[in-house]
Amino acid sequence: METLVQQQYDRLAKIYDQRWQFYVSNTLNFLIDWAEIRPKEMLLDVACGTGEFERLLIQRNPEQRIIGVDFSAQMLAIAHTKHKDAANLTFQLASASALPWSTPQFDAVVCANAFHYFDKPETVLAQFAQVLNPGGRVIILDWCRDFWFCQVCDWVLGWLDPAHKRCYTEAELRGLLTQGGFRVVRSQRQRFGWIWGLMVVEAWMGDE
Repeated sequence: METLVQQQYDRLAKIYDQRWQFYVSNTLNFLIDWAEIRPKEMLLDVACGTGEFERLLIQRNPEQRIIGVDFSAQMLAIAHTKHKDAANLTFQLASASALPWSTPQFDAVVCANAFHYFDKPETVLAQFAQVLNPGGRVIILDWCRDFWFCQVCDWVLGWLDPAHKRCYTEAELRGLLTQGGFRVVRSQRQRFGWIWGLMVVEAWMGDE
């Protein structure tokens, strides 16, 4: 499953930003506003793609330290080109289910528009927990199955796209995070245009 997603995004890399410009710009700007990212936070962006989240965020916080990981070498090549002069940004080839750190490194983990591709979400969340500093947080933005159009997409892509895993409802995603040892502190559903219905969830490590 993971290999299929990797191959798909390697093929799309050169046209991804142009094809999805409206969607990516709107969803990622919303995420940056909603997450209230502090300039001193050390961030991990999982499934960073072409580095658009990084581009938008450093426009606001030029000194923000971010490491982006993705398992598509072609998407990362574009991210490297966009940010070749940014000393505070790093990009690495890595899978969300096998992050290249075994100890806490980050104040926040961000994952945008990718969770519906993860074959083993519990493993991915365990990886997030492993790399977060004490009191760290995870912010996930993804398609939300509470919206009818995403239900249709989930069903259609389940038949047509072998790389697609599944969409979750807001309650399901909150449940996965809770089961993974996180404390969900807030979540929200948000529609972008008449088509796209997404959700965003913030969860912290620990009980307090």
